Amino acid sequence: MLRVMLVDDEPFILQGLKVLIDWNEEGFQIVATAENGKEAIEYLKSNQVDLIITDIKMPEMTGLDLLETVRRDKISDAYFVILSGYSDFTYAQKAIRYNCIDYILKPVEKNQLLTIIKKVASLQENNKIREQDHQKMEKAYLERNMIALLNGKFDSVNLEYVKNHMQLSEGVRYINVELAQLPDEDDDGTARMFQRELNDACQEFLREDSSHAIFDVSNDEKSYDIGIVYCDYMAAKMEMDEEAYLRKMQNSIEALVQKEVCMLVGKKVPNISGISKSYGTACILKSLVAFHEKKSIYYYEDEVQVNQSGVVLCKGSLDALISSIEHDEKIEIRQNVNVLYEEISKGGVVSDLVNLNINYLLFQLINLATEQDDEINQEKVLQFISESSFEEGVMRGSSVHLSRFCCEYADYLVQLRKNVSRGVLLEIEKEVKEHYAENLSLRELSKKYFVNSAYLGQIFRKKYNQSFKDYLSNYRINEAATQLIKTDKKIGQIAEDVGYKDSDYFIRKFIEIKGCTPSKYRKEKSNAG
Repeated sequence: MLRVMLVDDEPFILQGLKVLIDWNEEGFQIVATAENGKEAIEYLKSNQVDLIITDIKMPEMTGLDLLETVRRDKISDAYFVILSGYSDFTYAQKAIRYNCIDYILKPVEKNQLLTIIKKVASLQENNKIREQDHQKMEKAYLERNMIALLNGKFDSVNLEYVKNHMQLSEGVRYINVELAQLPDEDDDGTARMFQRELNDACQEFLREDSSHAIFDVSNDEKSYDIGIVYCDYMAAKMEMDEEAYLRKMQNSIEALVQKEVCMLVGKKVPNISGISKSYGTACILKSLVAFHEKKSIYYYEDEVQVNQSGVVLCKGSLDALISSIEHDEKIEIRQNVNVLYEEISKGGVVSDLVNLNINYLLFQLINLATEQDDEINQEKVLQFISESSFEEGVMRGSSVHLSRFCCEYADYLVQLRKNVSRGVLLEIEKEVKEHYAENLSLRELSKKYFVNSAYLGQIFRKKYNQSFKDYLSNYRINEAATQLIKTDKKIGQIAEDVGYKDSDYFIRKFIEIKGCTPSKYRKEKSNAG
């Protein structure tokens, strides 16, 4: 309901305005009346209204003086409508000068009043849309600056913007929040929906600190994370210690999403300028939790310890695993993964030990790929590996996922040996052109064209210099841009037409790719035309 205030020194005028139309039916509520401008100002100092309808001639303070005072002192941004028994144009001129939306003569007619309040409702709705667009742009720009800080690639401009737009304190941590279990199927739409719910839950818990929740921090396509920038003041204002506060956060988020979540808490740093160090330790923690007892909250300081006995390479276990991958022996792959996990666990599960063994495995897998196809770029293979099921599995903390990756990589090698024709990419281009609004996934396309999904992802990235998901997103947004220019469809309808069920996510992707909101894009292109 839009809140209305009526100001007139004649009681029968006030009563007549109250009953002239059905205010509630039109979406308005009369919340206050006043006999003069001074009385109105006293009310406005502590109450919010959306529309003020005031007479001009009143004792104490006239309607025009009320309008001038409210605008000059910024008491309220409510819309003003001036009533008058005088048709003198100078009154109207002064009213317009102070941003009065209408000036009408008494007696007020029903249709005239209805026209005015419909105009107010329309203005309010347009302002709401503009404000929402502005907030989304501000949020996206803040996240962009924060991600620069997280990656350690920032300057004073990035740092000052974050400091000016977020409440901060000493004692800062980066916290990675993800669902403990995502769908096993390659269903980006479902996973993204869960991620959206998780983001909403994080913001609901943080409330006035909701800007500290950052959507989709990781560049990893298999990660559907939310980043939270924790500051010591958050626990202090709830009169809790840090551990109790983070446990409350975890419980609250789980209650809201009705799913288990996993929180990876990076090392504490003195202030926001050092957040990249905390973010880096949270990333290290991701690669270690697979070898630790399953928990809902992992602290870097607790999980990462120094190996006093020295770093040990589990070469025998690794070589056996690599051999089983090369020969596509699925049963042996699973057995060898379990042996590797057991051996690493006995070594104390420290970062140096894990990193050495994992890096050795990756290095040998790259060699296996290049032996099959000497034209393959080693960096591309490594990029593919880092974004594949292996990374996803390590984050989820189970040898089952590493086994799955190794089996998929074995299939990948088999596919390389067959030297799959690159012509399949032409078919995929057609699929995107004809079915871009549907829930396309690389995994389903690989099944359709009988190509290993891992290998298909590799050759797709090699040709287009981007992932399939990014290619599809760009195609969808370009199609949306065309509709914005050539049709008068609502933005929500266009989002659905190009394959986005979540209009907020559509707007976020549009801003990311086009640099502005859909409504601004439409307006700019319309004006340019």
